[in-house]
Parts: sequence; structure tokens; C-alpha cells
Amino acid sequence: MKFELSSLAAWFVCTASYVAAEDVLVSQRMHKRFVDSEGNYNISFYHINDVHAHLDEFRSTGVDCPDPARGCFGGYARVSQMLQDTRPGHPDSLFLNVGDEFQGTLFYSYYGGEKIAETLNQLGFDGMTLGNHEFDGGDDKLGAFLQNLTFPIISANIVSDHPVLNATIKPFHIYEEYQLAVIGVTTETTPSISSPGDGTLFSNSVEAVQNTINLIKATTNISRIAAITHIGYEEDQKLAAAVSGLQLIMGGHSHTPLGDFAGAQGKYPTIVQNKDGEEVFIVTAYRWGDAGKILSYHGAPIHLDNSTAQDPALQAQIKSWRAPFEEFAAEVVGESLVELDQVLCRTQECVLGNFMTDAMLVYRLGQSNTADCAIINSGGIRATIDVGPITRGEVLTSFPFGNAIVEVTMTGDELWKTLEGVYSAVNQFNQAAVTSIIQVSRGINITYNSNNAIGSRLTSVTFDDGPLDRTQTYNIVTLDFLVGGKLLSAS
Repeated sequence: MKFELSSLAAWFVCTASYVAAEDVLVSQRMHKRFVDSEGNYNISFYHINDVHAHLDEFRSTGVDCPDPARGCFGGYARVSQMLQDTRPGHPDSLFLNVGDEFQGTLFYSYYGGEKIAETLNQLGFDGMTLGNHEFDGGDDKLGAFLQNLTFPIISANIVSDHPVLNATIKPFHIYEEYQLAVIGVTTETTPSISSPGDGTLFSNSVEAVQNTINLIKATTNISRIAAITHIGYEEDQKLAAAVSGLQLIMGGHSHTPLGDFAGAQGKYPTIVQNKDGEEVFIVTAYRWGDAGKILSYHGAPIHLDNSTAQDPALQAQIKSWRAPFEEFAAEVVGESLVELDQVLCRTQECVLGNFMTDAMLVYRLGQSNTADCAIINSGGIRATIDVGPITRGEVLTSFPFGNAIVEVTMTGDELWKTLEGVYSAVNQFNQAAVTSIIQVSRGINITYNSNNAIGSRLTSVTFDDGPLDRTQTYNIVTLDFLVGGKLLSAS
């Protein structure tokens, strides 16, 4: 089978052809149109990831795009029209979703998963794996979302005692007409960065995928196996190298641009050898031959911008959903003389992070004079705020998670260990991975050396009144999400 893959910025398409001669996987159920004159069996994949509630078009910074003249990108109306325009040329295709539909715009803040589910059903997805943000509202809200979907939900490393999740989430799905199995997997860090229930567990991705491959091979004749993985580009490469029997990974989570263009962070495709010395293709297209081995591939990104037509009916529907929150979102609440760039916040201290934490500190000091500083995770900052008037909608798009501001009391020793965990990327209390750096307000200065050994990278912490005292207590303003082991371990 041969796959061709094209990507749409965060939206990807791939096509494939299987060599069918004497292949045990080509059964009598396959229609002859699937086999070309060379004996290759053709199928196409379309896949998409990390939409983060951007049902409507958006600016390159991730905020709403009310003025198309300034350059708009994405939006499901463009995806819909692209599918209508290209799918007739690829009649045998699957459309797969790689997770993180939740969180990022007012469409989610206002409607929860309701309008997202409606849109995904209209687009006709054939399957989806779950991202960590699907769990931000807890298991009940995710369950309500899943009950509204009309296509399979797959994740091999999730086990839940929640009745809806248990009944809905399956480790894999077999597409009988193509004799193809697709496995799903979700980042095992989800409990530390989102809010699943205590009875929803995330196992090791490699073990879960290999066990599922073994199950598929033991119970079916299928040897062509793909995966949709919400674990990140680096973890995709580790997964590809560690398992046997997997040929293709369509990934998400890390928002990593792949391709031959400025700013790309990896090759398109990325090819990794598995432990048996066979090639595994990450976010790409390929040709599958006998015994499920890939013989050829090609693909390139397709960018959805102003030049891409929109499905007029879907765009009108999405615009109508804006009405309840449009006036609220348009209210001007401030002004910035500089661009508050979110991209910098992912890797370093940033002006937007300083601004947000300073605002939290000022807010709390208006209620109590005990706060020493404010700390937030950079992962909670989602979009750039432009120069000029700042609207409520921009604030909520940039900072969308709806967490409560809390003040917690920590000993100096607890705070030191918490900060050490950030810069070592390992929680010093429970050894869990820490996946986000932090942003801090005025009132605290932190220095660290990333060349030091893990557990010894923090070199100094200073407050306005002097160095941190490990025996003293401090009052830290933060988000309720971060308390209780997710980042801050407070007494």
C-alpha cells in the first residue's frame, strides 16, 4: 500500500498504496477499484492535531482574526472546503484526529465541548485519539463530549473506571475495508498537566503500543499498523525506535512543524529505525508492500491561509456561534505599547509572563498584604497579545483555562525544591516529569545553571527582603491547577 502525505500547517493529509499481489491482507472484500494497474492498493490519510478550539480562522499568533486583510489562517471551514476539493481525487481515505481539540478559544470557554463535537461530526472524522487537554474539565465533561461523537475514540494506554470513558475509549480500531489497524496513544504525563479523575490511569506508551500490536497480530491477519499519537515529536521518535510491527506514526502534542520550509524543526517525513532495524515513518506518507513493510513515500505541507477557500455553510454556522460571546469579548480592558509575544514564554522569561504574574500579584495584594510573589506555568499562556487596545477576548484566548487565583503558604525548603524541579524537569517531591518552565512576578529573583546535575541546578532564590530562608514561610500567588503536586507542593 502506498501513502502520500500532505500537511496543512497543523492539519495533515497522506495517501498510500499497498502492493497487493499474493498479499494475505488483500482479501476478497476489497473492491477492485482499490488496486491499480501495478497491483498497488491505494488509500489516503488526512490527519489533524492540536486545533485547540480554533473552530474559526485565526491570526498567526493564535488570536482571533476579525480582519482577513491582516492575514487569517486555519479554521474548520477551510479544512472542510479542502476536503471537499481534494477527497474526490482520493476516494479511499481516512480522516483522523490526533487530539487536543479542547482549550484555546472562547468557543471552548463558552460552549465546552458541545460545538467542537458538532463540528467534528459534520467533518466526518473516521477516528480520534485523546490529547491531554481533553481531560482539562475532568472525566464527566470529557464523557459528555465523547457521547456526542459519531466515530471511534482510540487510546491504548488509557484505562478508566469512569463508565462512559471505559465504554468509549478503545485501544485500536480496525478499518476492515482497508485491512488496516490504527492504534491511539495519549501522553502519560496527562495526570500532571491536566485533570483526569483518580480512576483514569495512563500507562507507559511504548508498552501499551507494543502490547496492542501483539494483540492485533495474535487475533487478526493484519500486519499493516499505524498509530495516531498525542505524545510529542521526541516521544514519537522514541516510540518508533522501541516497538516492533508499527510502520507509521501520525503525531501531535508538541506542535512541531515538520517539512522543508523556514522554521521547520524536523524532516518531513522523519524516518526512525525500530529495534528490528525496520523503518518507521513519522507524520508522512509511504508505500506498504508484502508483510506490511513500507516501500515508498512522499508528502509535503499544505498551508491553510487567506488563499484557501472556506466552506460557506460551515463558516456561517461558526460565525453564528460567536454571537453570545462577541460583545463580551470585544470589551477593551487595557492597552499595550509593545507586542506581548507568547512564543518566547515557552522557553524563557517573557514580558507577557511578567505582565500576567504581576497582575495576579497586584490583584491578590488588593485583598491581602501577605503575598510575596506570583508564579505560573508557561504552558498556561496560549497566545500573543498585539500592540494596542487589549480586549477581554484577547486576554481569555491568551490565558484560557479558567483557573482560580489562590495564595498558598510554603516553607522555604518546599519552595526551593519546587523551583529545583522546574529547572531539573523532575518534580523533587514525587519524581514526576515537569514539562513546563515558569513565569514569575516582581518580588522574586531566581538563578540556575542548566549545566549542573539534575537536582542541583538551582543556585539562588532572592526576595525583596533578602535570600530565601529554607526555615521561613512564604506566601505564593498561583493557580489552583498548580497546587497539590502538579507544580507547587504547598503545605
